[in-house]
Amino acid sequence: MFTKKMMAVAAALVVAQTAFADDKLVDSVSVDVATGSKVQMVRFSAAKDWDAHWFQSNGTNLSGYWEASTGIWRENAYMNQPGVEHKLWDIGFTPVFRFQNDNKKGMYYEAGIGVHMLSKLYNNDDNRLSTHFQFGDHIGMGYVFNNNWEVAAKVQHFSNGGYKKPNSGVNYFDLKVAYHF
Repeated sequence: MFTKKMMAVAAALVVAQTAFADDKLVDSVSVDVATGSKVQMVRFSAAKDWDAHWFQSNGTNLSGYWEASTGIWRENAYMNQPGVEHKLWDIGFTPVFRFQNDNKKGMYYEAGIGVHMLSKLYNNDDNRLSTHFQFGDHIGMGYVFNNNWEVAAKVQHFSNGGYKKPNSGVNYFDLKVAYHF
């Protein structure tokens, strides 16, 4: 347990150092809290903007970012037993498209689909995922303030795309807070 904590602290220090460098590896960091049917999640992410501006028109454009994340899920009805808790880890990587203002401030809309690896098989309530590998897709909207803080709401879905059964999927309503460097 001590080793995992030390590795997490070391990783956070590396991310913090690169985030403040002139040639940034990370443009923003965020924390998400999410809830679904008898399941909750907390996720920490780091993102790198694409610095692309497609379909520019009337002060808006389509752009995006790469997001690397790690999260912990808490199942509240493990193996269909109400009140029995179980936790698993999620590591993910997601390309996200964002329709935004040219100055990256104000309202935006986004969608992404990425890959996730779960530490254990999900077996909660009546929902089961038969593989550790999952796709995670989301749609959302948010607002970036002039002081570089961002708030967002997303709907997220996890499933293995149907390549192995059972695959009932897991849905979350997600709230995000981010800071852009």
